[in-house]
Amino acid sequence: MVMKIGVMGAWNTDSGASIHAELIGREWVKAGHALKVFSFYEYSFHGTAFVDRDEDYVIRCFTTSNADPVVLDAVPFLTSDYEIFVVEDLGMLPQNHLGKIFHWIKKKAKTITVVHDGKLTSNPSFYQFPWDGIVGFDRRYISFLRQGYPEELIHCIPYPCHPFQRGDKDGAREKLNLPRDRKIIFMFGPATVEGSETISWIARLKSQYPILLLVVTKNEEALRKVGRLSKKVPTQIRKQTLTISQLYDYLHASDALIFNKESLGHVAISSTVFQCMGAGSPIIARDSNFLETLDDEVLKYRNEEEFRKCLKDVFDEKAEFKATIESARKYVEENSAEVIARKFIELFESL
Repeated sequence: MVMKIGVMGAWNTDSGASIHAELIGREWVKAGHALKVFSFYEYSFHGTAFVDRDEDYVIRCFTTSNADPVVLDAVPFLTSDYEIFVVEDLGMLPQNHLGKIFHWIKKKAKTITVVHDGKLTSNPSFYQFPWDGIVGFDRRYISFLRQGYPEELIHCIPYPCHPFQRGDKDGAREKLNLPRDRKIIFMFGPATVEGSETISWIARLKSQYPILLLVVTKNEEALRKVGRLSKKVPTQIRKQTLTISQLYDYLHASDALIFNKESLGHVAISSTVFQCMGAGSPIIARDSNFLETLDDEVLKYRNEEEFRKCLKDVFDEKAEFKATIESARKYVEENSAEVIARKFIELFESL
């Protein structure tokens, strides 16, 4: 059955909510469903950068919740045709403005919110919406959602992964004008700020391996930090915001991606890891609550010694490295965007 689906949230930006919406939204379009996306104005959006051009089904019609002034154009919501209305990351949206027209949305659509926050918020504006369904990503989200919402409304649907797409390393390096004879360690986007803290650790391996640190970001803080440390290890910096296709070229060209975020004081999830795991390139990640639901799918470290061991296992293609790639492949296939998009359709049909 073809469905008419409206999605409200980030789109074509580098935020986790945008990545989630795009992965499942584009699968809905592929499956023949009609999609309408209501997203942030270009002057007030969630994320740090736009990564691609908008599709013809995208309407930009509101600001973030912390804009001054907060703006929402009600007309697109009232005049567009949809029978399912999905809200991504409500906390970043103009909640009170949406609340004023929500009764009209409810008259024509079943309403679902996808919770990206890692805990219940104290903001009462968050709780004014009579949802038909509330989605959390894993048991940790479900646990705190049950404290604030009726259990019959809550549904667990995992965060989607980009489909598994193994590439040709030499071909990707030629395409990107990167050397074939180096061990390339990759960092990209705003996460480079935290990733830069590992540069001194990486430098201690440069006498054993022909290392090249590859950094692709426009984030000013990241550029400053990497710039200060770049003399420690051969480094190439490219000031660029990557589309998903370009990101996968860089992942295929690299020997490893570094993800160095420490635990947060509430539930957390890494959209970066789920976005990148399908490239078939190893992810070396700090052991934190961002990765609490993953095990062998990434190479985890808790300190410098473990970090350098992870890198050496990758460079030397040890058994741990090969097992990680296979575990990642299986996880991605079980939680691909296509699979997760279908789980959402099943939820919509049940409402």
